[in-house]
Amino acid sequence: METKGRVFKYPDNVDTDVIIPARYLNTPDAKELSLHCMEDIDKAFAANVQPGDVIVAGWNFGCGSSREHAPLAIKTCGTGCVIAKSFARIFYRNAINIGLPILECEAAAEEIQAGDEVQVDFDTGVITDLTSGKAYKAQPFPSFIQNIIAAGGLLQSLKKEQDHE
Repeated sequence: METKGRVFKYPDNVDTDVIIPARYLNTPDAKELSLHCMEDIDKAFAANVQPGDVIVAGWNFGCGSSREHAPLAIKTCGTGCVIAKSFARIFYRNAINIGLPILECEAAAEEIQAGDEVQVDFDTGVITDLTSGKAYKAQPFPSFIQNIIAAGGLLQSLKKEQDHE
């Protein structure tokens, strides 16, 4: 599994209230949430993100509240992956639960620039900045977590397992 797209870059400590502002949390509609993704830090993000594009950020991405709305909004607007120096633990867990691919890689998060085109191979953890030609190595998820992400999240993977029994 892989993704390829343009980079949107953000700083350290991007919290869940910036990823999806609390004023939009009344809706259970993921598509509606995605229309407001990142708008308090980057008003143009939701209008400009294309399927496969990649968010690159600093330390502690997704800190703040524990709601799944934040990774859900990122995934629903078409983002193919989030690469960060580190993730808040609850965001990390929620991303897997809803099937949003994420990778921790300090060097990639430091060196990849906004607007670069990157390709991410989730099986190997290799992140290639196609703009600079430089490759980075993140720790890939074990196959059982990759299967959860590929299925679209934890609940979808459990349904898939039940259907095969």
